[in-house]
Order: sequence, then structure tokens, then C-alpha cells
Amino acid sequence: MLLLIVFAFLAGVVTILSPCILPVLPIVLAGSVGEGRRRPFGIVTGFVLSFTIFTLFLTTIVKATGISADSLRLVSVVVVFTLGLSLILPRLQALTERLFSKISQFSPKSGQGFSGGLILGLGLGLLWTPCVGPILASVISLALTGSVNLAAFAITLAFSLGTAIPMFIVIYTGRSVLGRLQPYSSFIQKTFGVLMILTAIAIYFNLDRKFQTYVLQVFPKYGAGLTQLEDNPGVKRQLDQLRTTPMPTDKIGRPMNEFTDSQLSDYSPAPELIPGGEWFNLPAGRQAVSIQDLRGKVVLVDFWTYTCINCIRTLPYLKSWHEKYSEKGLVIIGVHTPEFEFEKNPINVQKAVSDFGLKYPVMQDNDYATWRAYSNRYWPAKYLIDKTGHIRYAHFGEGEYDTTEKAIQQLLSLDMPVSNPTYQITARTPELYLGSARRVPGYFTTSGQWNYSPQYANPKTSATLTLDFEAKDVFLVMRPAKTSPGQVKVYLDEQFQSSIIVDSDKLYELIKLSQPGKHTLRLEFLDSNLELYAFTFG
Repeated sequence: MLLLIVFAFLAGVVTILSPCILPVLPIVLAGSVGEGRRRPFGIVTGFVLSFTIFTLFLTTIVKATGISADSLRLVSVVVVFTLGLSLILPRLQALTERLFSKISQFSPKSGQGFSGGLILGLGLGLLWTPCVGPILASVISLALTGSVNLAAFAITLAFSLGTAIPMFIVIYTGRSVLGRLQPYSSFIQKTFGVLMILTAIAIYFNLDRKFQTYVLQVFPKYGAGLTQLEDNPGVKRQLDQLRTTPMPTDKIGRPMNEFTDSQLSDYSPAPELIPGGEWFNLPAGRQAVSIQDLRGKVVLVDFWTYTCINCIRTLPYLKSWHEKYSEKGLVIIGVHTPEFEFEKNPINVQKAVSDFGLKYPVMQDNDYATWRAYSNRYWPAKYLIDKTGHIRYAHFGEGEYDTTEKAIQQLLSLDMPVSNPTYQITARTPELYLGSARRVPGYFTTSGQWNYSPQYANPKTSATLTLDFEAKDVFLVMRPAKTSPGQVKVYLDEQFQSSIIVDSDKLYELIKLSQPGKHTLRLEFLDSNLELYAFTFG
């Protein structure tokens, strides 16, 4: 873990150069003005606290309070706008100073200016969205699944402290420079006030995202190497161990093709199923199913979620195995662990189970309790359990269906022909998320007005999205933002393809080609009624 902490700290130091940070740099520079020698210390303290807490616990805070992430971001915008206005209007400045002096009574040793800087830093921490590398991205994924641990906290704190150092240098150096320009201090203060106000307005109307996109269009390689220092074998190994696992890491988690029929070793007792919602397709009279109840049966536990294209492509094989082996002693249990908030809705899951024609039991794992019990990290993931309740086989992702079926047959003591169709994945473009928490810039550009939340992007009427991809098929997880449907036009290489009506929460197929290739996708949104979650490619 120490290696991850060190590299997270270094990643934080260089993040000040990130293109994603450019839109909020005026706020950092404006921290140079204001009364009190300890103001810079207040700003960096507030930033470290805010960034660490909101990175790790934003999902939990939103769930506990019912306050949306957009509302919290709006509070930060209001703070920045108000502090900028106070630098211009003497009366408002006097009012805010009285307010800060009252706040400082709770921390009398903080020194003059610390409280005002602390409030600015708290607001800045929520607006700070760096172009994250693999370390912080892994921590964010833990936060999204509610799996925050001590390691995740230490890594995030190290990243924020690393970021705070150049931030402090910029602010403190700026104060030294401004101190030499004392005759112009009033003009400089008002200039920075205007700069903060304009920045707050830009963030409110999402112009910061447009500016960031413009910079990347003009300088496409700008910031591309900032996360490369994290891309080394040592970091990758420790990221794989970031979660505590109750099962042997040298066996569970290895690629499936390392196992053969003679290597179905006894890895560990299978963790119990812990429902986090409803059950579907249960036998009559049953309210739940447990691993203990299924002793004497061979059990295949399949972690999936209904908008995951990789999961969807495995379902025909699961259905086939259910039909061939259910009467011979195989029980398949689908564990539906949601990736997005709307996938927790039991109505949506029931519809997906029906639409996909699944006949085996499926349970909701909305609290990630079963996911954590198995120390799972993948959609899809399959764990094969023998008749004594021990895990004998595991596979993550698509493929190796013949090998999986042979393992099923071995545990059932069967010898039958294996004939699974082959599926070749031709996509070279990775899965792309559109929400602010996991959005990686540089893959697509947007125009028009957009609103962003940690999980999704909401384009306004006439907004567009342009994406260069290399694949055969393109899919997009979408849902209507309101009760009425939304509509989007799809263009391939500037040729109109189709108009899609989005009337439910699911994965939509945008492009289906006869063969893979490099193309340009453009989406034109006809209303403001869509939430866009993630692109996947086939």
C-alpha cells in the first residue's frame, strides 16, 4: 500500500498541470488576495478536507441526505461567486469578514484570514475534478460500490496533500508578488473578484467543460503523459490487492485458460448469498435461496447487471447451460449487482429478466453485500461451486465458454459433447463513462449545454456529442430524465442512421456494422430529457 500512497502523492503534485484543472485555476489564483497571513493555510486545509471527503463519501452523502451531487456543486459555485463579489463590494466584504470572524471563534488559534480561506478551500474541493489516473480511478470505483477502506482513505488523502503543495506555492507566491504591488492592491483585488465571479458563472452553465474540450481539441496531447507515472507493474500489482479478499489470490482471479479439467482444486468455502433487494424466478413457495440450501447441487453464481454489454453477451450461454444441466444437478444463481443507481429499481430488473428470457433465480445485490463477500471486481464474473459448497472454478469477463462447460460437466460427473458458439470481440475503443466521477477526457467532444453528475451526463436541446471509435458495434446506456421519452439522432461518418426513442432505462444499440473499422459517431439530442451513462463497444 505504501507504493500506492507514494505514487498517489506524486500524481497529486502534477495534477495542477492537468487540462481538467484549467477551468478552476482562476479560483486558486484568486486565493492570493484577501486579508490575513494564514489565508493560504486555510485554503489548502479546506481543499484537502473537502476533496478527500467528497471523493470517498459523495455517493454515501447523496443517499443519506437525498441532496443531489448537482446541488452540492451548486453550493460551491455560490460560495465562489459570493467571495468574488465580496472582493468588489466593500460592504459585502465587511459582512463576510464579520461572518468569518464569528466562525474563527470556534478555532481561536487559526489566525486572521484562516476561516475565510477554509471556506473557499471547502468549495474548491468539490469543484476540483482532475483527469484521474488508475490509482484514484480505482479508489473512486471503491467509493461507488461503498467499499471504502483505510487504504482508500490513505491514498485519497495522499493525492489531495500532493495537490495542495503546488496549490499552496501558487497562492503564497502570488501573495508575495501582490505585496510588491501595494499601490495597485485595490484594482488587483477587484480584478480577481471579477475573475472569480466569471469562473463561478462559467461553472454554473458548464462552460468549464466546453473550455476544457476546446483546449484538448487545440492541443490533443496536452496532459496525456501526466498519469503515465502511475502506469508501472508495481502499481498495477498493488491495485489488484487494494481490496481485502477472503479467497486465495493466487487461484481466484487467474485467467480461466490457466485451468484444465484436472485442476479444479478446492479454493475455499463459497460465501453465502446476501440479498439486497428482491428475488426473481424463485420456485413456488420459496422466498430466497442460499448456498447452504443447495448442498448436493453444483451451483454457478453469475455476477451481472442488465446494462452491461459484456454481461448481456454471456446470457445465451447461461440460458443454454440452464436448459441442458438443470435437471442433472446444476443451479444457476444470477446476482444482479448494479453499476448505476437506476439499475437498483426492481421493476427495471424484473423487466430485464423477462426480456432476456432468464428462467433461473436472480437476486438483487443493491447493497453490494454479496459482491463484497466474494471480493468480486468484475461484470460479468462466474464462480462454480461443487456439491459440498466449495468454490472450484472462477472466470471473469467473456469467453472460454467451452472450458467453463467442461468444468460444469466434471463437477456433475458427466461426459457430453460441448458445442458453444464462438464470439470474437473486435472493439479497440474502451468502455467510456460520461458521468463526472469516471469521465476520461479526450475520447469525445461535445457542443451545446450539458449538465454533469457523478454517474451521468444530461445534454440539453440541440447539444451534440462526437466520438471517434474503432469497433463493429456501439452501445450507449441511457434513460429518460423525466416520465416522457427522449429522442436522439444517430449519425455515422456524417450520414444519418436512425432516430432513437429513449423510453426506458437500458442499453441501446446505436451502431451495428457488418465488420469492424474506424468511424466517427455523432449524436444530436432533440430535447433535454436524456441521461447518458456509458458507451460500450463490440
